[in-house]
Amino acid sequence: MIKNRIIRDTILLTIMQLILDSAALILNGYITRQLGASAIGIFSLMGSFLGLAGIISNGNAFLCTSRLISEELGKNNGNPNRILFHGITLCTMLSLGVSTVLIVFANPIGAKFFNGAEGAFLLRFMPVSLITGAISCCFKGYFNACRKSSYVAFTDVAEFVVRASVIVIMTALSANNSESAVCRIMITSVIAGNITALFFMLILFVRKRIRGQGKGTLTFRQYISFAFPIMGGSILTSILSSTNDALVPICLKQYGDSTEEALALFGIFEAIVIPTLFFPSVVLCSISGIVVTESARASAAGNSERIQSITSRLIRYTMIYGVFASAVLIRFGRPIGELCGGGEIGGNMISAIAPVVPFIYMEIILEAMIKGMGLQAFSSMNYLAEYVIRISIVLIAVPQLGFAGIAISYYASNIFGNIMRLIKLLKHTGVNFRLFSMALSPVLYAFLTMSAADVLFRITGINAYTIFSMTVYVILWLVLYGGVYILSHILTSVEKTKKIVVQN
Repeated sequence: MIKNRIIRDTILLTIMQLILDSAALILNGYITRQLGASAIGIFSLMGSFLGLAGIISNGNAFLCTSRLISEELGKNNGNPNRILFHGITLCTMLSLGVSTVLIVFANPIGAKFFNGAEGAFLLRFMPVSLITGAISCCFKGYFNACRKSSYVAFTDVAEFVVRASVIVIMTALSANNSESAVCRIMITSVIAGNITALFFMLILFVRKRIRGQGKGTLTFRQYISFAFPIMGGSILTSILSSTNDALVPICLKQYGDSTEEALALFGIFEAIVIPTLFFPSVVLCSISGIVVTESARASAAGNSERIQSITSRLIRYTMIYGVFASAVLIRFGRPIGELCGGGEIGGNMISAIAPVVPFIYMEIILEAMIKGMGLQAFSSMNYLAEYVIRISIVLIAVPQLGFAGIAISYYASNIFGNIMRLIKLLKHTGVNFRLFSMALSPVLYAFLTMSAADVLFRITGINAYTIFSMTVYVILWLVLYGGVYILSHILTSVEKTKKIVVQN
């Protein structure tokens, strides 16, 4: 029953996330065409600032409540509703604190980062976004922990629809693409989306909440003590990520680009290239939220066999999926970039960074397992080391090499960080790493099946670079790739059966 529910939720979340990611790419392309590539760069920088303020004001409430409520559900005398209210109380306190800072220091912040008086005026509206966003994140974590992920998915869709509608309408009515105009559009859309999400979550909680049978196992003080390590890691990561984002345009200007060119290149990278690289990861992102809850429950129950089974399967299947996605992006990066609105530059960026995609996708799953098992200290230190590497390379290489420096920073930080995560997880769970089945075979099979697809397309004389033919090619390639693994699984099962018969 639980397994079927997990599969159902994964499929539903994947479909919803595919819709959202597709719509986000279309929206980014629309903004680029309407306001210019430099405007999407301003959008990305503003989004990074809002994301940092949001994380500080809620401490990654979704992850905190999801994990701690999952553990509460695995205990006797647990009361998930009490944990939820602890989370809401803490997030409200944090949000009010951050909001006070923004209101008091709006003028200096606005003058330094957001174009003076109008920027300061806009910043004073952010508390509405921060408070509503923090509380809605608590509710989302609650429903995710209670294995009601569909409620979270539908709320995310409603939130995105409202935000996108506000952006499209305000962009169409905007007479210029100044920094103030772009910031106004961004803040207004975030406020509207967060209010919508909170409205939906309140209705769902009133109607679908779980009735707590016990008094609960955590006091508010205990909740804070467990939540702070999770919050600290999330805040550290957000600060480092925002710092990296802010440095990239500055370093591109040092390379020789003008301010507009630097913002345009950064905007294409953040709004077109990165979403395209992450687009195939929607399946893994859908699974990751469930992995946190399942690993947290197994860890709280001391079920080491369950943890080992989850770990070994997720590592293998993530590599199989990640290598194939990487191969597709390497092969068709340029036409995909042009179709998404990034032009030839965006396409070349996608192909250049695509080889590191398996490591990026591994991070999604490995971090879910690490956080679910409570290894927050390691996660924080590993992120710190990863971003020190990334930022250092950006500062050194980008002023000398331009975009090539950005690519190098992504390669170095992702490879280092995820190898460390893999080693930590294998040691903690006792799972053995099988080099061929977990790493080498996906690369080999992807190359062989791509060659087979090439041969079939040459025989038929089909041009593999139109939208329709690329779709057919990828489907054919996927069928061949999946077929190899199915055949390998059948042969392995037959061999195991023969050994059992011989032994008996």
